[in-house]
Amino acid sequence: MKWNKCLVVGAILMFLNAGIAVAAEEAPLALSDCNKCHSAIVTDVTLNGGLHLSAVSCLECHLEHPPVGTEAIPECGMCHAAGDNAHYRVDNCLSCHNPHHPRAIDFAADAQVNPVCVSCHANEGEQLREYPSKHSDLSCTACHLTHGEYLSCLECHGPHVEGQTYQDCFTCHKPHKPTLVRYPETAPVSYCSGCHPKATKDLAQNRTRHHDLTCAYCHKTQHKAIPTCETCHGEPHEKSMHQAFPACLQCHVDPHALAK
Repeated sequence: MKWNKCLVVGAILMFLNAGIAVAAEEAPLALSDCNKCHSAIVTDVTLNGGLHLSAVSCLECHLEHPPVGTEAIPECGMCHAAGDNAHYRVDNCLSCHNPHHPRAIDFAADAQVNPVCVSCHANEGEQLREYPSKHSDLSCTACHLTHGEYLSCLECHGPHVEGQTYQDCFTCHKPHKPTLVRYPETAPVSYCSGCHPKATKDLAQNRTRHHDLTCAYCHKTQHKAIPTCETCHGEPHEKSMHQAFPACLQCHVDPHALAK
C-alpha cells in the first residue's frame, strides 16, 4: 500500500514538473517580472541607468535566467565591442562601472586609473604629455575625485592676487596644460601683478602712454611674449640716431618705467 502511495506521489510530482516546464516555454519572462524579485536593481536602473535604461531593457542584457539558463550575466563586450572604442579595450570593466548605474563611476578599486581615463579623454591625456608640468605626474583622481567633477584650482593653488576666483584662473590657465599661459588682451593687469609686482608697480607710476596699456596689450596672447619697440613705434628718431643706438633700451632703460 505504501509503495502505491509513493508511485502516486511520484506521478503527481512528474506531472507538476512537466506542467511547470510547459508553462515556462509558453509564458516567457516579461519586463514586469523583473521587479518582483529585483525591485532595488530596477529602481537603480530607472534612476541612474542612462542608456542602459533607454537603449536596452533588462531582458536584452540578461538573455537567460536560472534555472532555465546559466549565462544570466552578459559580458560587457556583447554590446561594447573592443573595436568600437579604445575605452572598450580596457580590462576589468566592473572595477569602475556598475552596469545598473554605469555613469556613476567608482575610481576607488582601480589604482592605475590614468590609462583608463585617457582611453576616453585622449585630448586631455595628450595635453598632459605635450605640456609637462606637475599636473602630468598626478593621478587623474587627485583632481577628479568623482567622474565628471573636478576640484577648484584654489583647492591646491593660492590665487595670484587676493579676490581671484576659480573662474578667473581659466582666463590664463588650462588645467591639463597649465604652463601654456594664454590670455585675451582684456586680461586685467592685476592678474600679472602677483608674479610681476615690480613691473606692474613701475607701470602704474609711469606717466607715459604706456601707463594706460594693459600688460596683455604688449605681451600679446601668450605669457613671455616680448615685443620689440618697433612693433608699435617703428623708428621714431633720425636714422643716424638708430644707427648709433640700435637698442632702444640703451636710452629708454625700461618699457615699464620709461626714461624720456
